[in-house]
Amino acid sequence: MSVGELACTYASLILHDDGIPITAEKIATLVKAANVSIESYWPSLFAKLAEKRNIEDLIMNVGAGGGGAPMAAAAPAAGGAAPAAAAAKEEKKEEAKEESDDDMGFSLFD
Repeated sequence: MSVGELACTYASLILHDDGIPITAEKIATLVKAANVSIESYWPSLFAKLAEKRNIEDLIMNVGAGGGGAPMAAAAPAAGGAAPAAAAAKEEKKEEAKEESDDDMGFSLFD
């Protein structure tokens, strides 16, 4: 991510957080106040994005990525989801026990 993208991202988040409409002029003003020099096209790109997309949705889906496989627990019907979740918790507990160095009888610094 370039400095221009990052500066405009932060400026858009600041405007959104304060409830101020996100425009290219306001983004450019915030970036200039932060003493960051950016290319002139970045503020207008971010303003257009803010017009077309809901910023709340973008914030909530920041780690979602693009089109990954659905979760395994979501696949079964509602009745089968609870046992699958319980089985997953049991597996995690067992993995933690297997990874401890105490079970191996030696440590890294012996």
